[in-house]
Amino acid sequence: MCTSNSKLRQPNTTTTLSDINGRRVLQPATPNRHSPLPEPPRPLKKVPSLQKPTSPVQSPKTNQPPIKSVISVKKYKNCNVTTKHDHNLRNSIDATMCTSPNSLVKKSKASVVDLPGSIAAARREQVAVMQVQRKMKIAHYGRSKTYSFDRNSVATEVVAEQKRCSFITPNTDAIYVAYHDDEWGVPVHDDKMLFELLVLTGAQVGSDWTSVLKKRQQFREAFSGFDADIVSKYSEKRIASISREYGIEVSFIRGVVDNSKSIIEINKTFGSFNKYIWGFVNHKPIVSQYKSSHKMPVKTSKAEAISKDMVRRGFRQVGPTVIHSFMQAAGLTNDHLITCPRHRQCVALASPKSPSPAN
Repeated sequence: MCTSNSKLRQPNTTTTLSDINGRRVLQPATPNRHSPLPEPPRPLKKVPSLQKPTSPVQSPKTNQPPIKSVISVKKYKNCNVTTKHDHNLRNSIDATMCTSPNSLVKKSKASVVDLPGSIAAARREQVAVMQVQRKMKIAHYGRSKTYSFDRNSVATEVVAEQKRCSFITPNTDAIYVAYHDDEWGVPVHDDKMLFELLVLTGAQVGSDWTSVLKKRQQFREAFSGFDADIVSKYSEKRIASISREYGIEVSFIRGVVDNSKSIIEINKTFGSFNKYIWGFVNHKPIVSQYKSSHKMPVKTSKAEAISKDMVRRGFRQVGPTVIHSFMQAAGLTNDHLITCPRHRQCVALASPKSPSPAN
């Protein structure tokens, strides 16, 4: 029990009270225990008290517990700060409230989120923008099926170009693209057309297919529609005239004339140039399975065999490389890449039966 000398005096309670862990504890005054010196009074700045609103603002989300909102006082210059201290509670609670001249902010999650210009509102807008951007990226890379635009609306021409043979690029000339899509690899059994392709294949040596295809009509006029009977009768005077008019080398024209004479001899032996040339592949196209044009050879053993036999029969300008290109153009070999749609189309166009003799 405390003696009369250690009784507390109501006017000055600070001499017998001490703070332990933030709590005020009453300690008896004994001779061996001296009371702490009273702290000098701290000047308090008078701050006008806030008027309690008549009708409390109710949060739209009543089920969620309110959270402690921390709003920087420095951010809002025109703010009145009020600190409330409750002596009845064991732990002191300091609540900081920031108010604008015309509004009162209540400590609730809904009010902080809904407050225009608040940090939470800005963060919420930023997260929404990030989610929209993420959905756009997912839709772009095709990782989701929920994006709004229609995948079928993508240009089919671009997809078709990607599926063509790899040597057909967006920069390829339209005439060569049309030749690839309509003629290259299609089986040919007409003697005049085979003769034309043999001449065009020899003409593209040292040049390119695009340049030759652009002069295709001139070649047809120069060589009388590739009629072997007419071309075989060309005289030196006619050869010189064709060279001047169409800009074709004389040596090349003479080679075409010699080839037309050899075709006439083949017609006598095999019945037609068609039978002779398709006999090397047993009247059935060779179907390759290339996945890349880089793996496509410039000549094959079959082309070497055909070239050797044609040279023996008097043909000129028919090396293995030229014959392999001729086989591709005439459809004796289907060298379309397996990813190209023309690969299966040319297979379907190939006749399963031996062609009839050309008249």
